[in-house]
Amino acid sequence: MESRTLIATDLSALVHPLQHPADHQAPVVFVEGRGAVLRDADGHEYLDGLASLWNVNVGHGRTELADAAAAQMRKLAYASAYVGYTNEPAVRLAERLLTRAYPNLSGVYFTTSGAESNETAFKLARYFWRRQGHPAKTKIISRIHGYHGLTLAAMSATGMPAFHAMFQPTVPGFVHVLPSYPYRYPGSMADAVEAAIKKEGPETVAGVLAEPVIGAGGVIVPTADYFPAVREICNRHHVLLIADEVITGFGRTGRWFALEHWGVQPDLVSFAKGVTSAYLPLGGVMVSRQIHEAIERAPLTERFMHAATYSGHPTCCAVGLANLDIFDRERLVERAATLGAQLQQKAQTLRSLPSVGDVRGLGLMCGIELVADKMTKTPALGVGAKVLGEARRRGLITRMRTGQAGDYPIGDTICIAPPLVVTEQQVDRIIDILRESITAVTAAS
Repeated sequence: MESRTLIATDLSALVHPLQHPADHQAPVVFVEGRGAVLRDADGHEYLDGLASLWNVNVGHGRTELADAAAAQMRKLAYASAYVGYTNEPAVRLAERLLTRAYPNLSGVYFTTSGAESNETAFKLARYFWRRQGHPAKTKIISRIHGYHGLTLAAMSATGMPAFHAMFQPTVPGFVHVLPSYPYRYPGSMADAVEAAIKKEGPETVAGVLAEPVIGAGGVIVPTADYFPAVREICNRHHVLLIADEVITGFGRTGRWFALEHWGVQPDLVSFAKGVTSAYLPLGGVMVSRQIHEAIERAPLTERFMHAATYSGHPTCCAVGLANLDIFDRERLVERAATLGAQLQQKAQTLRSLPSVGDVRGLGLMCGIELVADKMTKTPALGVGAKVLGEARRRGLITRMRTGQAGDYPIGDTICIAPPLVVTEQQVDRIIDILRESITAVTAAS
C-alpha cells in the first residue's frame, strides 16, 4: 500500500495507544529495521534511541528469530497450557529463565505483556497470603513516577496521574509513596515505604511493587542503600517485594536483572519486553520457592485459579529461547555494561547545557531531565516535545517522560535506551544529536 494511502487509512481506521489527533497529523510509517536503525517508507533512517519501547534488546532484523517462530509454527503453533497440558518450548524457556534470574526463584508463570505480568503478580501476592491464613493482606504499595502498565489494576499501581484522569476511579488498595529520587529528594527514601506499611497496617499490605530503575517515569536511579533497606523493611513487616523488571530485565542495566546491582533478591519478578526482544508478545512472573510451594501444596479447593489463553504460548516461547541464544552467543549483557558506561559518560557532558538539570542512568538506559532554572530545579514543561522534534529531524527517534509541577515535580525527561547491539559510534551520535537538539530549542526560546 502506498504511503499516503496507508496514512489516510490509519487516520480513519486505527485507534493508537495514547491516541490524540494532535500527535498524529503526520505519522512516520516504519517499514524496516536493522540493528539500532529504523527506516521509514520515505527512505529516511533513524537511530532507535529507545529500542522502540524499551524492548527490542537484540536489535532489529534478526532473521533467526523469524526462523524460530516459523519453525515452531510449522510444528505446533499453539497448544493450551491449561491443567494437564504443556509444551516443550514453554518448559525449556521456564527452566532457562530460572538459570538467569535470582537464585531464590523457582517457578515461572507466562503472560503476554508487562501489564498482564503485574496483574498476575498482584494476584499471586494475594493468593500467597490467603494460603498463609492472612486474607486481609491485599494492598500494594508502589511509587510515585513508577509505571506498571495500563490495565485497570496496573494503572492503579502506576504513579503517574495523567494515566488516571480519564479512567477514574482507580482500583482500591493501591498506595503510592515517594521513590528514591536523588535529584529532588535527599536520602534514600526507604523510610517512605515503611511509613506507608505502618500507616496502612502490615496486616493489610501484601506487597511493595518497584522498578529497580524507574523507566518510563523518567529513568530514576535509586541511591545505593535504597533497595537493601526496602528488602529489610519488607522482611520485618512480612510483606512481599515485587520487582517490576519489565524494562530493566534482560541486560538493560548491564546485569541480567537489575536488583543484582544491590545484592537484593525479590519475592516476585514481573518481566516482558526483552524476553523476546519484542519479536513476539511474551511476559511472565517468576516466583520464589516459598510462593511456588504455596501453589504446589494447595488443596484442590484452594488451587491457583488464574489463567490466560496464551500463557505458555509455544511459538512465543520458542522465540524467547532463540532470543536467549543470541544473548549468550553475543554476550549482550556484558556488552550492555560496557556500552552503558560509554553512554553514561558521554551523556554527562550534557550537564553543561543551561536547560539540563540532571543526567542519570544505569547501563544502557539514561534520562536527561530538563529544567527552566538550574538553581531552583523548576521543571521545564513543554520543552521536551520540541527537543524530540529536533532530534527526529536529525535522525533520532526516542520518547520522553512528560514533566509535571505541583507536589511531585519532574521536568520533561528525555529517555534513552537503545538496543543492546548499538555501536560505540551510534552511542556517541545519539548524545551529539541530543546536544544539538537541546541547544536549538534553547536558542529559539
